[in-house]
Amino acid sequence: MNKAKQAGADRVRQVVEPAVQAADLYLEDVTVSLAGSRSVVRITVDLPEDAVGNLDLDAVAEVSREINNALDASDAFPGAYTLEISTPGTSRPLTELRHFKRARGRIVRLTLTDGGSVEGRLREVEDDRLLLTGAPVGSVALDDVTRGAIQVELKRALEADLGPEMAVDENPGAIAPNDEEV
Repeated sequence: MNKAKQAGADRVRQVVEPAVQAADLYLEDVTVSLAGSRSVVRITVDLPEDAVGNLDLDAVAEVSREINNALDASDAFPGAYTLEISTPGTSRPLTELRHFKRARGRIVRLTLTDGGSVEGRLREVEDDRLLLTGAPVGSVALDDVTRGAIQVELKRALEADLGPEMAVDENPGAIAPNDEEV
């Protein structure tokens, strides 16, 4: 990023960080780029590292209003701009300790410094070690990881959307002992 863009991003960060913190969120990233005659301000927010789960759209909408108000009230960004607020999403590479802490409960694929890889459910992060279940090893030192990535679980996502009582049936058409035929 060139110096002018970085300076603009730093000014925006200083203005919006109090609004993000007031919403009990974490300011993950700020970028500023040009799109024709307008600037595009992209802000990525996330839950604090000790939180498990996802940031809901209502919270994103509320912090977006507060960020917009803070930018409008400041002189940090002259001229017209488009503001984009997002969350990191599952495609974010896991490169920092806080990223791994936020990924607890998810299946992760870890690329190791020795060139190998490990995949398992990230149970906990303790003393700079990643504790895994369902992996050939029970834990991996964070220093031994060059990169991590969350693996998308479609079945788990469906269960979360439908609720446990509507979990995906491994044997469709079968009637369980407690089910009633209608």
